[in-house]
Amino acid sequence: MVLKRLKILLLLFSFSGVEINAQHTTPNIILILSDDAGYADFGFQGSRVMCTPALDQLAKESVSFPQAYVAGAVCGPSRAALLTGRYQQRFGFEENNVPGYMQNYCIEDDQMGLPLEERTIGNYMQSLGYTTGIIGKWHMGNDDVFHPLKRGFDFFYGFRGGARSYWPFSEENKNSREEDYMERGFRNFEEPDQYLTDAFTEETIQFIDDNLDTPFFLFLSFNAVHTPMDAKKEDLAQFPTLEGNRKKLAAMTYGMDRGFQKIFDHLKKLGIEKNTVIIYTNDNGGPTDANSSDNSPLSGTKASHYEGGIRVPFLMKLPNGSSQDIYQQPISTLDILPTCFALGGGEDKILETIDGVNLLPYLQNANSEIPHKELYWKKENRGAVRSGNWKFLRFPDRPAELYDLSKDIGETNNLAAIYPEKVKEMYQMLFNWETTLSRPRWQLQRKYEKAAMERIDKYKKAKTN
Repeated sequence: MVLKRLKILLLLFSFSGVEINAQHTTPNIILILSDDAGYADFGFQGSRVMCTPALDQLAKESVSFPQAYVAGAVCGPSRAALLTGRYQQRFGFEENNVPGYMQNYCIEDDQMGLPLEERTIGNYMQSLGYTTGIIGKWHMGNDDVFHPLKRGFDFFYGFRGGARSYWPFSEENKNSREEDYMERGFRNFEEPDQYLTDAFTEETIQFIDDNLDTPFFLFLSFNAVHTPMDAKKEDLAQFPTLEGNRKKLAAMTYGMDRGFQKIFDHLKKLGIEKNTVIIYTNDNGGPTDANSSDNSPLSGTKASHYEGGIRVPFLMKLPNGSSQDIYQQPISTLDILPTCFALGGGEDKILETIDGVNLLPYLQNANSEIPHKELYWKKENRGAVRSGNWKFLRFPDRPAELYDLSKDIGETNNLAAIYPEKVKEMYQMLFNWETTLSRPRWQLQRKYEKAAMERIDKYKKAKTN
């Protein structure tokens, strides 16, 4: 059995271009997720304002995916899909789990979390012999039963909630909820003595040092650049021509990128960069009205199903590269779990309930088809489906919209009136998919759905003025 497994691993790494080092035969994997970043707010995405040299260099060494999508347009649902490889609506995680904002549901606030029957990427990687860790934002449930150490992760340093200050809590913050406090391991609450992005960077370097003898899978889940807009003075000084939240955003992005550089340099110092896969992406589109992010040339913002709410930057560095520098077909963060599982030597047939696909065959030209014929999104009465280049959007208070993304990435030319049969076809396609889903385990007060539509209109009006 051991010999058979070794042969499978050798064939896999030969296929994927992963170099085998002397320490162990499986690659380390670091999955890096930023929070609420704008699609255009990186140098490698075309920004001339943001300073992101570490990510820009990573992009040169990686496969980039210009049509990468998340499965949810807000933090919690998007992360639930990434962690499970399954559409989050399949297990009722349709909306953010925000205490105090729910309505008419017989569930306590602290019981809103990733259902216990769902296996996470941590569980799958543990089954392959990986040491697993998560550093940063969790947002998958505040109660102890949802804790990362009980959901497939061997190490945790971060906070359980969805957002918090980047500075250590003091007496002024003593009324903060428990899930907002920093935690090491299980219920060991301790505030860092430094800016939070820097603390996560230092913890990542320590995690790497502590796990050199076995393959590790690390989910580095930054809360940057999510609100509150807290930035270091020295980082703010790097952007003298910017003002307000745009200045803070640039400084927070720069501070995060500086952390990336420290991590990448440390991998090289240890001599394990050639046996470490790095995946970088973001959890949803930028909330332009909250943190001054820029989703150009996409339309829409976080919480909408326009491209600006669901299309994200995505980089994957395989140690010896790939046969492609740019992969042009649509992919999803649902694909991260099966791809990492394959990199670790797992067999695809084990992942029968997974919606994502292993991307390695597509990157190595072993599979010429597209990974996803359709991709879906849903939140309450709003929904969307992408089929080929067609994008269909359904709303609760206005007619459906239809776009050809091959010609209209900014979703400015609504073709619904010109192609009524296509609208009918895709409307049915979306409904058929919805009949396979579970009912939401919790829902926000209805007034927030109204606010979401008003937010869309406000954004559209600002773009046309």
